[in-house]
Amino acid sequence: MIHINLLPYRETERQLRRRQFAWMAGLLSLLGVLVVWGVHAVLASGLAYQDKRNRFLQAELVKLERQLTEIQAIREKTQALLARRRVVESLQANRVLVVQLLDQIARQMPEGVYLKSLRQSKQQLHLGGYAQSHVWVSRLMRSLEASPWFESPLLIEIRAVTVNGARLNEFDLSVRLVERPDRAAQQDAIDRYAESGRDQL
Repeated sequence: MIHINLLPYRETERQLRRRQFAWMAGLLSLLGVLVVWGVHAVLASGLAYQDKRNRFLQAELVKLERQLTEIQAIREKTQALLARRRVVESLQANRVLVVQLLDQIARQMPEGVYLKSLRQSKQQLHLGGYAQSHVWVSRLMRSLEASPWFESPLLIEIRAVTVNGARLNEFDLSVRLVERPDRAAQQDAIDRYAESGRDQL
């Protein structure tokens, strides 16, 4: 006996293919969503890690800048202390030079000349005093010029005055100290320290 299938098999196959396609499309869509979500999660995690790293680096940079500022301040204080120490050492050595300078002036002073003032401005020395006559002033200037400590004596003023009933000649003159390496270095150190002190004020 022959069996004849009267069901619409083509329609059944078509519906089956449609269902399979719908399942495949759904699975692919779900897979796409999962992939997108996974990529987003990875990127978000990477961005969060990078942001955390950036904050850490910024904090370390702030610490480093603070340390550099402290180091610079310590360095400046050290330089200031060294400069002060050099000045103190120069002043201590300069005391000996002052004694020698006064000794040299006393050696060059003629008997008829009396000093009333002595002032130093860097390498220039200003002397003021009384002399029994202008001849003694000339002798003083020649004596200073002959000394290895002094050079270029210059008479600024001389005038006749009366002191305690005695007629004298009051004079003002200047003389240049001979440049010597030890004195020049000490004077430069003192001048630099004075300039730095004015800058800090």
